Amino acid sequence: MIEAYIPYGAYWSSPFARWQGAFSGLHALKFAAHRAQAELRSRAIDGTEFDFGVLGTTIPQQHSFFGAPWVTGMLGAGHVSGPTINQACATGARCLATAAQNLATGDAQCVLVITADKTSNGPHIYYPQPSGPGGTGAHEDWVLDNFSCDPLTGSGMLQTAENVARKWQITTAEQNDVTLRRYEQYQDALAHDSRFLKRFMTLPFEVPDKGFKRTASQLSGDEGVHATTADGVRKLAPVMKDGTVTYAGQTHPADGHAAMVVTTKERAAKLSKRPELAIRLIAFGQSREEPAMMPAAPIKAARVALKRAGLKIGDMAAIKSHNPFAVNDIAFARETGCDLMAMNNYGCSLVWGHPQGPTGLRAVIELIEELTERGGGYGLFHGCAAGDTAMAVVIEVADA
Repeated sequence: MIEAYIPYGAYWSSPFARWQGAFSGLHALKFAAHRAQAELRSRAIDGTEFDFGVLGTTIPQQHSFFGAPWVTGMLGAGHVSGPTINQACATGARCLATAAQNLATGDAQCVLVITADKTSNGPHIYYPQPSGPGGTGAHEDWVLDNFSCDPLTGSGMLQTAENVARKWQITTAEQNDVTLRRYEQYQDALAHDSRFLKRFMTLPFEVPDKGFKRTASQLSGDEGVHATTADGVRKLAPVMKDGTVTYAGQTHPADGHAAMVVTTKERAAKLSKRPELAIRLIAFGQSREEPAMMPAAPIKAARVALKRAGLKIGDMAAIKSHNPFAVNDIAFARETGCDLMAMNNYGCSLVWGHPQGPTGLRAVIELIEELTERGGGYGLFHGCAAGDTAMAVVIEVADA
């Protein structure tokens, strides 16, 4: 069994902002470090607590070559080293697995996991090739080009969703029903002055200027969540000719960051806002689906994680997914038998957007808070990633 614990409240997320929105002018890693200082200070957690750091980031930023040691140094934990991880949309779950593994080997006692990305203003990269025609090299737009084409299969992300819709005979009408339900669930997170979000998100959220010296603006919550009505969703035509997926049934690119402390049981009790709770990472699973079938990959990953945990899907008190497409949840529910309309309470990436690295970690944070509100129990997070891969995480919230 994995012995990795999360102190209650020792995690946070920024709001997620639409691309080219409020965070578009900020360096993603500097921004994450800047906020980490404030978030740790508000929790009375000193940087000396950490002996290991994990950075999850998928979109290059200037000087991101220096990775985790640079970020921990900027936030005041200059003695901390650790890896920088990029597993596309599965980065958050992979970072948690890395933290747990290093605790298990004794290489760490208290790990700070930080995930940060910015899809806005993605870099344009040139690869020199002096021997090419006229000395001209290859180039790519890191974000846009990789959204639109998997170099192994030649398929874009949207095509993988259509492939899954075809295999499971998922209609546009079914996707619309799920989309409307997910927006309805997100409204519960906004209820009572965003009470649920404020458990892990500082609101109103101060957006700094580029120099991180003053406040440039404020966000009251996630930016880019569109007002959604049943009539509006059902009027939308599929994006691809002869397809089923509309713009409403897929997520939007976003910017943001999320972080979490992973540590031993004893240290978790010390750092927790509620030491009477024990929040444990129990098991992880990973998978790779058939080519160009990305949204179906979490089915296998979840089965692996549940088997390792010795649990079944019916044992889960709450389930969260990274669902870049509504078809993700529909295919998963059909194969596992879980309640399609009961998963993803309080929101999901289909609604609040997808900054890639932080997406899964925010979902796990929300899963912890939902389980806590329920009085404890087991929870499952699962999400797909580029390359037709996926990761899943089983956690438990119980009395210490």
